[in-house]
Formats: sequence, structure tokens, C-alpha cells
Amino acid sequence: MSKNKVIITCAVTGSVHTPSMSPHLPVTPAEIAEQAIAAAEAGASILHLHARDPSDGRPSADPAVFLQFLPVIKQATDAVINISTGGSSLMTLDERLAAALKAEPEMCSLNMGSMNFGIFGLAKPGMEWKHDWEPRLLEATRSGIFKNTFADIEDILKRLGEGCGTRFEFECYDVGHLYSLKHFYDRGLVKGPLFIQFVLGILGGIGADPENLAHMKRIADKLFGDDYRFSVLAAGRAQMPLITMGATLGGNVRVGLEDSLYIGRGELATSNAQQVARIRTILENLSLEVATPEEARSMLALKGGDRVAF
Repeated sequence: MSKNKVIITCAVTGSVHTPSMSPHLPVTPAEIAEQAIAAAEAGASILHLHARDPSDGRPSADPAVFLQFLPVIKQATDAVINISTGGSSLMTLDERLAAALKAEPEMCSLNMGSMNFGIFGLAKPGMEWKHDWEPRLLEATRSGIFKNTFADIEDILKRLGEGCGTRFEFECYDVGHLYSLKHFYDRGLVKGPLFIQFVLGILGGIGADPENLAHMKRIADKLFGDDYRFSVLAAGRAQMPLITMGATLGGNVRVGLEDSLYIGRGELATSNAQQVARIRTILENLSLEVATPEEARSMLALKGGDRVAF
């Protein structure tokens, strides 16, 4: 397989942005399915999925909500479905795991450390809110901790990894998270090829700077050698510049309305597919090839879409 194959992940809705921030953020199961399918058709080979309460758009951990869109997406596309185990920083670990344990997907995200996860800055003065929960959720991150202890990570690796054959997108928000991952790698609790997501630009994690991306790759190279692949996620306005840099360094990329609501300066993206199409054009102009879902499965040693529980 060509070394130039690049996996595009699309993070369709997340739990950071709220409905008042963009009319294009998918909220209902039908909207999430529609946008996920369109993103796959545009070139995303992995779909990273959260759920929201259909009534008001707040983050939801309810497996019944996930199961309203997971089968629809699976029937319409061959893309790898990646379910969040991060959920929201305000959810318990059992809540965060409930949908993934029910669905037994090919891939899940796994956050590699406890951290401050500050999104309170998204609440700008004078904003008009559709729902009372929105500013409360954002403000709660000022005093809360996103808890991902070593015991939590061990639990996820055992219950989802061993129990369901699920492999992981290891989300590393800082350099220390790479060393925590190395701890589990050395213990044999995780095995290569690792898929590491460098997450840049979250308040409480490493900043969205080119120097930081280069440093994360340098340390990952030192720790894992040839036994890993990396992808880049950059929040907000840093999305396209930093993921393009990541691709030129030999990495994979993640876009989606979870990470940025915009397609250009001051211009809201009208869909997830619009962002996927934009990065695909950039990659192809760099003479890089976009990986198909089957190529992504091979690159990441996934179990296959026929071995999930939805």
C-alpha cells in the first residue's frame, strides 16, 4: 500500500459546540446520519460519532439514541464507525462507555489522561441561547476536570478492547499523554499499529502551534518507532492549517463540526461534508491519496464492519 495514503476522519457533532453556535450542527439522529453519510461520500473513511438528545441538542450517552443512527449509517456506507468514549467531560465513565459496549464498534476514541478541558470561553458576551443548558454546560468546564485516570483507561482497554475486539484512536492532548500511552504499550495492554490522534488547541492541553505538532511527532517517533500512525486534530481556526501540516509530515487528518464550525474566516461550514471535501482537495493537490475505508481497516488492523453489534 502506498505510504501516501491519508485517512480522513470526520467528527460529525461532538459535545463541545452547542446548537446556538451554528444552525448547521447536526443534532437529531436523522441529521447525524445524514451528515455522516454525506461526509463518507465526500471521502471520510472513519466517522467519529457522539449522540445528542433529539429534543434540545445536549450531549447524550443513551445507547438508544446512538442506535437510531448507527445502523442507518452502516447500511448506507462502508466507512469505519468510531464511537466516542469521551462523551462529555461532565459524564461518568459508565455513561461514556454505555453506547460503545452495546454497539461493539470497530474503533473507539480513548482519551489518554485527566485534564482541564475548558470550553467556557465559547460563551461570548451577548450571545443568544436557544436552550438554558448551553451556557451552563460551557461554564461547568471552568471548575470541572475531564477524568481519565490510569484505572479508567485500564477499564476501557479491558472491557472494550479485550471484550469487544474494538481498537482505539488514542487521543493525546499533550506530550505527557504520549508517555502514558507508552506505559500501556510497554505492559502489552495495547498493541500496534497504534493510531494516535494529536489533539491541539483545547484549553488545558497543548496549543495549536506548528512547533507543538512537530514536537508531538518527534516524541511519538521516539517512543513508538514504526509501530504507530498519527492523525491531527486542531480546534477552531487552526483546523485546516495544522491538519495540512500533519499530512505533509506523513500523518492522517481529522475534520468535522465537532472540531470547528467554520470553513473559512468568519464563514460557517454548511456541513461536515464541506470540510471533508476541502481537506480532500488540499490533500490531492499535495499529490497525496485519500484512503478508502477498506484501506483504513488494513492500515489500522481493524476487525471489520461485519463484526459489530448494530
